Amino acid sequence: MRIAFLMQGRPRDHRVWSRVGRELKARGASVDFRFPEAELTDLGDVRVEYDLYVLKATSGLGLSLAGALHGAGAAVLNPFDVAVLCRDKILTSQALAAGGVPVPETWVTQDRDQLRAPLAGGPLVVKPSLGSRGIGVHIVRDEADLDALDVDGSLLFAQRHRPPDGDGQDHKMYVIDGEVFGIRRVWPSVTWEDKLGRPFDVDAEMQAIARGCAAAIGADTFGFDIVLSDGEPYVVDLSGLPGFKGVPEAESRLAAWIAGAAGRAMRGEPLVTGSAATA
Repeated sequence: MRIAFLMQGRPRDHRVWSRVGRELKARGASVDFRFPEAELTDLGDVRVEYDLYVLKATSGLGLSLAGALHGAGAAVLNPFDVAVLCRDKILTSQALAAGGVPVPETWVTQDRDQLRAPLAGGPLVVKPSLGSRGIGVHIVRDEADLDALDVDGSLLFAQRHRPPDGDGQDHKMYVIDGEVFGIRRVWPSVTWEDKLGRPFDVDAEMQAIARGCAAAIGADTFGFDIVLSDGEPYVVDLSGLPGFKGVPEAESRLAAWIAGAAGRAMRGEPLVTGSAATA
C-alpha cells in the first residue's frame, strides 16, 4: 500500500508522526511525507497517486490540496469533510452542541458591541474561529478587556469562561480508532516533558463524552480538551489530528489505525469505523 502524509509548513522531522511513518514502513507500506507549502503544485496535474492520504495539515495549501484530491476521488484520512469541520470552531461547536456534548455557551459575531450583553453574565473566552494551539485566545473579564481586543474586523468566537477546578491543569483527551486516552498537562507547556504530561484514568462520563464527540464529527481518531468547572465537564476545543503527545505507544496505535484505513480504502470500504461512521 502507498501512503502519503500531507504535512503543515516546511519539511522537518516530527517527534510523533515521523515515527508513525517508520512504523508503517516496517509493516511493508510505501510512505512519503509531503509538505505542499514547500512545493510547486501544478493544479492542472492533480491526480490520485496514493492509496491513502493522511491529512495532518489543518490549514493553508495542505488543506486545499486535500480538498482537490478528495474531489478527484482520493481516500483522505481523516475524511476531508471532517478536517474542514474540525478546522472551524463555529462548525465544531455547533456540531458538538447538536450532538448533546457538553460545551460552554457560545456566541459568534463580527460586531464587538454585540458581546456586551453576554459579558454582563460573566467573563468570556474570545478566540479566533480558525485558530489553533492557543494563539489569539483572550479571557475578557470586563468591558475594558473587550474594548482592548485587537479584532481587526475578524469574526469573534466567544464562549462562557469556565474556570478550571483544582490545579488548573489541562485535561487533554485523545481518541485513536475509538480507544480513549486522557493526559493531564500544564499550560503553557515549556519542556517536552511538560508536553507529554501525565496519563489519567478515563472514567465512564468522559468515555461517553468521547463517544458523543466521535458521533458528532464523524471521526474515530481525534483530540479534544475538557475543562472541569464546578465539577461539571465542558469540551472547549477539538482537533482532527493532533500530536497525541503522552499517549502510550501512540506511534504503534496510529500506524495500525492508518494501515487499517488504507486497507479499507483499497477494498472500497468506508474509512471510518464504529459509531462515528454513522455521524
